Amino acid sequence: MNTATSTFDRWWAYLQLMRPANIITAWADIMAGFAASGYFVFNHQFNLIPLLWLLLATTGLYGGGIVFNDVFDAQLDAKERPERPIPSGRASLSGATLLGIMLLSVGVAAAAQVSWLSAILAVAIASFALLYDAFGKHNSIFGPINMGVCRGGNLLLGASVLPMVLKEYWFLALISIVYIAAITILSRGEVHGAKLNTSVVALSLIIIVIAGLLGLGLLPNYQVIAALPFVVVFAVRVLLPFIQAVRKPTPEQIRIAVKAGVLSLIVLDSTLAAGFAGVLYGLIVLSLLPISIKLAQVFAVT
Repeated sequence: MNTATSTFDRWWAYLQLMRPANIITAWADIMAGFAASGYFVFNHQFNLIPLLWLLLATTGLYGGGIVFNDVFDAQLDAKERPERPIPSGRASLSGATLLGIMLLSVGVAAAAQVSWLSAILAVAIASFALLYDAFGKHNSIFGPINMGVCRGGNLLLGASVLPMVLKEYWFLALISIVYIAAITILSRGEVHGAKLNTSVVALSLIIIVIAGLLGLGLLPNYQVIAALPFVVVFAVRVLLPFIQAVRKPTPEQIRIAVKAGVLSLIVLDSTLAAGFAGVLYGLIVLSLLPISIKLAQVFAVT
């Protein structure tokens, strides 16, 4: 009985390292990018196989990247977050490293099943994720941009099902880059709190993202009316906790705001999905939110 319990605890620890709730938000990136590609319009067929490969790819890439985040932070977490799987001894450093390598490899291999460009993007995302884990997160300027590039690349990975589309919509990645930069900047205060100007910068970036979502209405094939209800939901979910973080930049309030920001990535992606593929598709992407929220009640998101 003790052996069975010990085995379960060990597997559970490695699952915690992957942060499943966050992986669901990465799925939303892929689905939003897929919508922007206009795949079904161009191909005149209902073939979900490429989408499934890309969902598997982002599962590996995001999961691997987040595992390596804990691998590189093992010594720091031993002081600041001793409850995490590695410093607590529930997961070994070597085991976590092997898991991270396997996940990143699966991510690249799955992307290669879709297109050569998808494979190249997957390698780039994996590289930027490792760069962030090892060096980027320690730099107050490069770090947020580095993390944003990973998520922006993930969005483009979804659109890479039709490589020619990326030439027209590469700039969509900027929305994710700015948004993730805002969350990353604010997350630096999760342990010791944040300075007021840091919280203000993060809030300002969120406002820029909302303006960008509305500005996409200038594109001929983006239905801003369909996207508008999603924009409202997104603004309510993110602005309120970020404003609270400005008013009271304590570690607890910042963690609340960061968690809301991470989970609201799905709302952001559903906005893009609705704008490019209609309200129904947007709602399908949004349906990932309760799944992610439920998982966030069990697994940490930061």
